[in-house]
Amino acid sequence: MPAEKVGSLTAQTTIKTLPANETYPRFETSATGGGTLAGVEVQCMATYSAEIRPSGFLYGECPNAGVIMAADGVATFRATGTGSFTEDGGASFKGVVYFETTAPSLASLSGAAVVYNWDVDAEGNATWEMWEWK
Repeated sequence: MPAEKVGSLTAQTTIKTLPANETYPRFETSATGGGTLAGVEVQCMATYSAEIRPSGFLYGECPNAGVIMAADGVATFRATGTGSFTEDGGASFKGVVYFETTAPSLASLSGAAVVYNWDVDAEGNATWEMWEWK
């Protein structure tokens, strides 16, 4: 299926530990940043959690705890993804994000399935690349 690039954002992240799920370590990450989404400049804030699964991969969720701010309004989002730690001490995720908005500039994202790459380096610098799955 073809995909059209709809966004590219950068962010700074902070991480804290959460209580383990049985013996599976969990982490909470907060991110703030900005970039371009649906052709407009935006700011972004989000908090998500990730858990190390028994086989070693990471599973992460942003359960409607993400906000995108554009000049003409806001959007919220929820996302899920799987990932792994990188050799340099960061993490890399791939997943799907769903937006809801009343902002006219972001209206094309409402109801769209958007796939993403979320990469964070060891210093907490993140990039978020997004494509609408058509």
